[in-house]
Parts: sequence; C-alpha cells; structure tokens
Amino acid sequence: MTSDGKYIENIKKYSASVDTEALAAIVKHLGIALRSRDAMFVAGTDPSELKRVRESWLKKKLALKQSDLELDQAINTVIDKMKADRMKERVTVYYLLAEHFHKLSDLKKHSPAPEKKIA
Repeated sequence: MTSDGKYIENIKKYSASVDTEALAAIVKHLGIALRSRDAMFVAGTDPSELKRVRESWLKKKLALKQSDLELDQAINTVIDKMKADRMKERVTVYYLLAEHFHKLSDLKKHSPAPEKKIA
C-alpha cells in the first residue's frame, strides 16, 4: 500500500472510484501539514476554515473563477455529503471538491509520474 493508501478507503465512501494520481497530487500539495492533527481535518462548522478551503484550495490551487457563493455552495455540499464523519479528512474534502469541479485531471498534470515497481 502506498503512503496515500490510507486515504483511499475514506474517499471510496463518497466517490465511485479513486484517481490515485490525483490523490497523490493532493497529498503532495498538503505535504507537511498532514503531520499536524489539526491540519489533517476540516472543521465543517468553522467559517474561517471553510473560507480557507475556498481561498487556498479552490481559488489558488484549482484556479477556479466561480463566485464565492458558488464555491461556498460546493464546499457545503461536500461537507454535507460527509456529515456521517465527525472528523472530515482534509484530503477527502479536497479530493471531492476537485472531483465536483472536474479538476482531478488537472491535478495529475502537476504531479510527478508514479514510481514503477522493480521486481
């Protein structure tokens, strides 16, 4: 199992399939922040946290140009979809948002080629 493997099962609860290259790009983007328990999760009821997701992930990383209202609605849709999880994994939230906006393939363009296994 890759280091990203621990996120796959969580994403599978909400998505029919998991694009592992896009997942790897999200994990790489978050980098060292994933070592902090606080940063590993999205506080779905904290307005400043949701604003950070909109500004840093949707606008900056995914380069979305939609209105704040439309972006906020998408965030709320994902948070609502994950309501069964008290702790919402940031990787899963980001993945579902990228999927919602059809940006998974864009993430792969910026990630390194997957390593090949040598027998």
